[in-house]
Amino acid sequence: MTTPTDVLTPDGSDGKAAAADADGLAIRTLSPTIVYSALDTSPRGLTTAAADARLRQFGSNELPRAAHPAMWRQLAAQFTDLFAVVLLIASAITFLAYALQEPRDVGTLQLAVAILGVVALNASIGFAQEYSAERTAESLQAMVPHTCRVLRDAVLRELPARELVHGDVVLLEAGDAVSADCRLVEAHDITVNNAAITGESDAVGRSHEPERQGPVLEARNCVFMGTDVVAGTAKAVVFATGRSTEFGRIFQLTAAAPRQKTPLQHQVASMARRVAGTALAVGALLFAVRLPAGQGLVSAFVFALGVMVALVPEGLPATLSVSLAIGVRRMARRHALVKQLLAVEALGSTTVVCTDKTGTLTQAEMTVVQVWVGGVMHAVSGVGYEPAGEVADPEPVRAVLRTAALCSNARLVPPSEGGRWHVLGDTTEGALLVAAAKAGLDGVAEEGAAPRVGEHPFDSVRKLMSTVHSGADGYHACVKGAPQELLERCTAIDRQSEVIALTDALRAEVMDVNDELAKQGLRVLAAARRELSGPHPDRECVESGLTFLGLVGMLDPPRPEVREAVTACHRAGIRVVMVTGDHPLTAEAVARRVGIVQRADPTVMTGARLNELDDDALDELLAGQGELLLCRVSPEHKMRVVTAFQRRHEVVAVTGDGANDAPALKHADIGVAMGASGTDVAREAAVMVLLDDSFASIATAVRLGRSVYQNIRKFLVYLFSHNIGELVPILAATFAGFPLVPISAVQILAIDLGSDVLPALALGAEPPEDDVMDHPPRSRDERLFSPAVMGRILFLGGIQAAGVCAVFFWHINASGIPYADFTEDSVAYREAITLVQAGIVVSQFFNALAVRTERESVFRAGLLSNLWLLAAGFFGIGLMAAISYLPPLQEVFNTAPLTVTDWAVLGGLGVVLLAAEEARKAWLRHRAARDNGGER
Repeated sequence: MTTPTDVLTPDGSDGKAAAADADGLAIRTLSPTIVYSALDTSPRGLTTAAADARLRQFGSNELPRAAHPAMWRQLAAQFTDLFAVVLLIASAITFLAYALQEPRDVGTLQLAVAILGVVALNASIGFAQEYSAERTAESLQAMVPHTCRVLRDAVLRELPARELVHGDVVLLEAGDAVSADCRLVEAHDITVNNAAITGESDAVGRSHEPERQGPVLEARNCVFMGTDVVAGTAKAVVFATGRSTEFGRIFQLTAAAPRQKTPLQHQVASMARRVAGTALAVGALLFAVRLPAGQGLVSAFVFALGVMVALVPEGLPATLSVSLAIGVRRMARRHALVKQLLAVEALGSTTVVCTDKTGTLTQAEMTVVQVWVGGVMHAVSGVGYEPAGEVADPEPVRAVLRTAALCSNARLVPPSEGGRWHVLGDTTEGALLVAAAKAGLDGVAEEGAAPRVGEHPFDSVRKLMSTVHSGADGYHACVKGAPQELLERCTAIDRQSEVIALTDALRAEVMDVNDELAKQGLRVLAAARRELSGPHPDRECVESGLTFLGLVGMLDPPRPEVREAVTACHRAGIRVVMVTGDHPLTAEAVARRVGIVQRADPTVMTGARLNELDDDALDELLAGQGELLLCRVSPEHKMRVVTAFQRRHEVVAVTGDGANDAPALKHADIGVAMGASGTDVAREAAVMVLLDDSFASIATAVRLGRSVYQNIRKFLVYLFSHNIGELVPILAATFAGFPLVPISAVQILAIDLGSDVLPALALGAEPPEDDVMDHPPRSRDERLFSPAVMGRILFLGGIQAAGVCAVFFWHINASGIPYADFTEDSVAYREAITLVQAGIVVSQFFNALAVRTERESVFRAGLLSNLWLLAAGFFGIGLMAAISYLPPLQEVFNTAPLTVTDWAVLGGLGVVLLAAEEARKAWLRHRAARDNGGER
């Protein structure tokens, strides 16, 4: 909070004289007259010269642009990912092998270039997805209004908001956006919507009276940049601009919050390190083994190269990126826009959703749902500001709704092309206008029949508003306000169209109804009326001797689809915690309506109580699995809660729509912003934007995210199992004393980049399994290469390796040529290595079918249910046939034509693999059935 000692004068002094006059108290504690002197200004405003001097000295009223790295740096960063580095090393080794070969093989050069192409493709995808993800500062700037009305040289001027300086005197009225942090010096029934800063949905009243020190956002005599004036007028003095404002503080929190790496990012990085280390270690070991055995240096190096290439899944980065992109497209079709590919998978591992209330769970549109008149409750249908719906038995309620509508200053605005109905002014009054329309009242006609001739605006002391109207029968007053305060001013009650005396028993009945509506989380207003003798009676006359008409209950209605989405999250083991700036009672009522709270005793924690907890106490609070509501919280509180959950190894998704949500959105594992009603800063800080603002899209996104993870594991099993089929024959040849490699580095690259990528992509496009949301989220610490995954890789890879080793050594030994006499040009050797390459390609076709399911038989899932997979598999086999039969490719890969018998043998090996995997799945199903509910 800025104090007088923080305020600098145009001549560069520190304002200490002004501070002395103000006894060193903060701006909020000063009387309006002293505020002017403390900020070195006057009721006439600054002079143009003084304002220009302050603008030059302290800068414009705008937030600094975020510092973004140059485009070339962002693109270059894509090549520093460890898997990209591994691929670059593989490419460099391939180039080196080409340089060392004698004679040189142009095919090796072509494949080295192809690896670089894969790296470039991965980098392009990542760059395109993330290029626009860090523009928070520009979005914050866009939220600041462009012009404001300022007194300069005692003349009211409209100036660009960026030219505001400390000490400027601004005028505010309903509909204005606040351009800087200001201290009110005059206030006429002004209310402000602070939702963008505090998250509180209801407009709050403001006053120019001095206050004691306390949290700055609770200062009722201050208004803040980025908020909106709902009703009333005011004069205010600017005391903070740009980054010094509360809005600027949120900007700095957002800019400072680091992007959190997703679990998949950590696991892929770990996997890349292990794969790279293993490849280099095994290659170096075999190079050291073969060199002393008399093999030439280049020959031994090329052999080691083959081992290293066999262990590096060159197609994995492209497969991973494109598979995640498939998930992105699926989510986009369901109104969830994901800006970072890896966020798709992170959604599937979400364990906690911290959700905002206003605009996320609710529609951010106050709606009348109940009207109580004459002892009878009348339900009102329809939600939002569109006057579509009806009032049950509308005739008895028209009097109360007519009175409430006449006693309102809001205006209902029809939708423009493609837009929605909205309210200009107080949202509560807008809800009353909509309810009156639903009861069959024509607002324009009613105003014409009873034109307003006087008004006593609402204030927070008496909690009432009254208007005076003329009509055919004379003058009358319309009054609305808080039920208890209005009831005290009533002497009669309209009871079923009969005005009778308001007895104590009837007063108690009204308050009982009021309490019941309040327990339902409704905001309750009362309406009353009285006849007047003239057009200009004083306020006490207007607001006394009233006839009580009835009660109106309204709420910000939950989105209809939210309850089902919350239920789905709970079923999936995801904890849903409401984190809002709203009042605890309002928050709990909404939480019960949407199913977040179902027990009688949820834990309700306010921001003030959070301040009293140290980190250990907060961790203990969050460790409990009970229902939790966090209310009246600030952006710092939200970030602290997210950090505390992350300390517990939770994967945290945070939803929100306001600027106050932006720091937590950015700091979370998954930031989810509202696309239609959300602010620009929230959308930019988040990694996922719900285009339809529906919380239900989160549950859908989690389901798709979980299926993405399942599919990633499927194609990891698919890709890594054939690495074993490539590596084992090389090791077997080494220990058997065979001088040449059973499969060359060029052939391995052809398999990895030519035959494996498309089937892996098809596996990545598998639809979600039916029970994907019936299991708890996986642990953040769960590894991609879990024991089950590794066991399956070894099982399938071992079968492939045994098959290709068998056909290789069978063909070599059948030739009758001694091992030492084999050369790369030997026909039998070329046929043998062609059998090995084709054996791996054919067995991978059957392997792709096998890994589609973990326990269910692939025949039950349907062999034809993924036609893309079949097409990709046949493409790989066709490519292998081309490598075997086309002379140009034979020269590149050193292959030879295969016979029909060869293909039949290789097909038999594939059938054996599929049959073995089906037998393993059958055994797992049998064990699960035997254990009666064991692992599924």
